[in-house]
Amino acid sequence: MYNQTKLIGIKTLGQPTNDTHPHIIKKGEVTPLITKIEYGNRRCNLVDAIRNYSFKNNLKSNNHLIIIPAASTQYMSAKIPYFFRQNTEFLYLTGCLEPDCCAVLTITDQHFFTTLFTRNKDDNAEIWDGPRTHAEDAADFFGVNQSLPIGGLENFISSFRNSMGHMNLWYDYLTPVQHYVHSIVEKIMSETGNKNCENPKLLIQQLRIYKSPAEIALMQKSCDIAGEAFIETIKHSTPGMVESQLNAKFDYECKLMGAENLAYPPIIAGGNRACIIHYINNNQIVKNGDLVLMDAGCEYHGYCSDISRTWPISGKFTPEQRNIYKIVYDVNLELIELCNKFTTLDYLFETMLYSVGKKLQHIGLLPKQESTFYLMQVTNQLCPHHSSHYLGMDVHDTPTLKRNIEMKPGMIITIEPGIYINENNMLLPANYRGIGIRIEDDVLITENGPVLLSYKCPKHIDDIERLASENKQLHW
Repeated sequence: MYNQTKLIGIKTLGQPTNDTHPHIIKKGEVTPLITKIEYGNRRCNLVDAIRNYSFKNNLKSNNHLIIIPAASTQYMSAKIPYFFRQNTEFLYLTGCLEPDCCAVLTITDQHFFTTLFTRNKDDNAEIWDGPRTHAEDAADFFGVNQSLPIGGLENFISSFRNSMGHMNLWYDYLTPVQHYVHSIVEKIMSETGNKNCENPKLLIQQLRIYKSPAEIALMQKSCDIAGEAFIETIKHSTPGMVESQLNAKFDYECKLMGAENLAYPPIIAGGNRACIIHYINNNQIVKNGDLVLMDAGCEYHGYCSDISRTWPISGKFTPEQRNIYKIVYDVNLELIELCNKFTTLDYLFETMLYSVGKKLQHIGLLPKQESTFYLMQVTNQLCPHHSSHYLGMDVHDTPTLKRNIEMKPGMIITIEPGIYINENNMLLPANYRGIGIRIEDDVLITENGPVLLSYKCPKHIDDIERLASENKQLHW
């Protein structure tokens, strides 16, 4: 067992270190599994991408100033903060978990330099909120060239601008994440009369979409935790429960196994509510005979899982529920099998619509004589969401990247076919109305084909019924 007395005489920073948290941070790591070297390589890759972009687009200068701010703490009421979540672009490049910091990369013809601006020293604030990483400690810990207090950011930027003359400013002006940094950028742009700046977000996300071995390991652990939590939640479910109780059970199990937080507000929808794609109220009773659709995941050291499962609260599917479940299950397997380096997410979506439609025709729920165009239209109404999205530090990761690019090894995506037959849907027979089913998995693209990261979470119909029936005798 780790001896807490070892902390005596050890300097604590504003986030876990090997000295203070050796159970999660190894020597050389900035965050779990991710080293100073990897963070440094990410910055090098960004610099290369910026130089290539500059050359291809004939930017006015070879000098670049890249400003990537950390997020700020948000408050639900006076002095009561929401849980802090870091700006993932900043986190990806630095590993810094603290609010109100800023990374500045300066690029000239031959060199680039990284300066990390950390929060100013404030003894009173540290009494209330805990230690901060001060500038004199940050450079070594994060592996950057230098670190300065955030109060010096404006002078630093002005000095670089004056010494360089012409330069290209890189900053996400459209979606600012920190008011202090944004006000400085606005002031400098006003002083120079330059109203334009390049947005680094697309270039950063083009790097983020390919996961390193460390990132893959973190995401595998996130999926493992979520998968085990699903198992326990399905086993725990009983007719008459409120959806919020299942929410609490999943949250508890994830955190018990090491996840810091849930990756997003979970969708736990009983009965017809499963046909509301983003239902998050989770406040209704699940009745005997209802299906439960749960879309949930956890965040493990900055990396997300995103899994959906649907099960009968009573432990047994009705014949109609079983028919729809089998279609969704078969399409899920079909789409996973199609995942390779030549596939696109849009191709998977089109395949999903066509395959769902043909299978509905096969069991007689849609007329067989209709055209493919009609079939795709109908199935798009029955599944109005895309079949896939990118997954990583954010649930809907790298959103600036389109879904028509070819998959390549290192990408991680979701596969999530669904069928939602609202109780008001007059297209299908009455005994099928009120059924909503989604089966979602997380998939790593490799040279040798897809790897199912969410493999620990059962989805075969027999396994689902077995889990959903377990412990039911204790309640009936």
